[in-house]
Amino acid sequence: MEEDELVAYLNAAQTPYHAVAECVVRLRAAGFTEVNEKEARWGLQAGGKYFYTRNGSALVAFAVGDKYDTSRSGAVIVGAHTDSPCPRLKPRSSLEKAGHVMLGVAGYGGGLWHTWFDRDLTVGGRAVVRNDKDVLESRLVCIPRPICRIPNLAIHMCSSEERTSFKPNLQNHFPPMLATTIDDSLWRADPKSHHHPLLVRLVAEHLDVEPSAVADFELQLCDTQPATRGGATREFVYSGRLDNLACCAAGVMALIEASQDLTAVGNVMCLALFDHEEVGSQSATGAQGPLLRDTLLRLAADLDTYDVGAAALRARSILISADMAHAHHPNYADRHDPEHAPKLGKGLVIKHNANQRYATNCFGANFIRKCAADADLSPCQEFAVKADMACGSTIGPISAANLGIRTVDVGPPQLSMHSIREMMHVDDFRHTRLLFTHAFKHYHTLASNDFSHLF
Repeated sequence: MEEDELVAYLNAAQTPYHAVAECVVRLRAAGFTEVNEKEARWGLQAGGKYFYTRNGSALVAFAVGDKYDTSRSGAVIVGAHTDSPCPRLKPRSSLEKAGHVMLGVAGYGGGLWHTWFDRDLTVGGRAVVRNDKDVLESRLVCIPRPICRIPNLAIHMCSSEERTSFKPNLQNHFPPMLATTIDDSLWRADPKSHHHPLLVRLVAEHLDVEPSAVADFELQLCDTQPATRGGATREFVYSGRLDNLACCAAGVMALIEASQDLTAVGNVMCLALFDHEEVGSQSATGAQGPLLRDTLLRLAADLDTYDVGAAALRARSILISADMAHAHHPNYADRHDPEHAPKLGKGLVIKHNANQRYATNCFGANFIRKCAADADLSPCQEFAVKADMACGSTIGPISAANLGIRTVDVGPPQLSMHSIREMMHVDDFRHTRLLFTHAFKHYHTLASNDFSHLF
């Protein structure tokens, strides 16, 4: 079942690098061809399926319908992000405190940091390794056992204020404990080393190389508790990083299914997975960067005329910005507007905001509603934040502003967003995947008929 495939994906995708690598495995198996950004032309053709990655943490995959027409066809793009809030190791992570080997970390994004305390943690990411030909290469790392922990302070030692309001200092209270200080000079930290030799050895053993071959690494803390189905009737998925790997998984599954037969397809179907959404998207791999624009320019260069064709392609396209939505919390029901309170298990959520924190307008919302109806899915839900509360944002407004592309913000509902363990309903994942599949397959018909005056 697809929800079990989601669980398998979550367990394999502990970091953005792993999330992209897992998508690549699935895309290659489905017949997608990798293209190289360094090549001047890609030789794209109608009926072709392609993908490329950037920095190992962002990915764009697309398929061109056999009936693609340069004078009238557009693209339907599902955009999501691969990153999630987590503690990341500092460039000089070696730290010793009170006789213990610790790891220096910094919070990435806006995490619920208290949920990381007293968890069995490991590290994951990528390492730069010197191979037997003395050439540096990138290798994925995720040590498959608990190696560190951020211990809470016993309640008996907490002040009265700390007992009622847990506010850890991320500099002083957040470093995880790796080991007790080892007196053996073999493992004593070198003041000139960026990382403790114990950690370097663990990484080297995992990669089956000598510690001296490890030049450096980019690592984050990861929970070792696997994603799983849960609830009395197994209707939920419990996992870290549902925000936003659930949308990544739904997007890649939908693209693979929709592109199996391109003979009747008249549009481009595209999946764009960005990095750095949780910290503002301002990077070469983020939504504020040129990743999606570069892709559309490449499409126009091979399928149309480079300059005019790219602008026309954008004008005929739509971006479905897919990011998780806030489900109605039964214990905090007052935190939602009662008329805009999405429920778990009731389907994809269309997000609205009067201050453009989401890019949805009435045309985009009706496009999503039409997709749900045509695919025989239950009606989508609607979300708008309470008028007296601040609202988060997504890649939607950023991409709309940068590209001038029509954009609608959607996402399946979840609870515990930005916790080390989040939860969602399996029916919402299925609803999302099926709606994306329908949009990919039938966008050209929808844009030509029901929404011809809008596109």
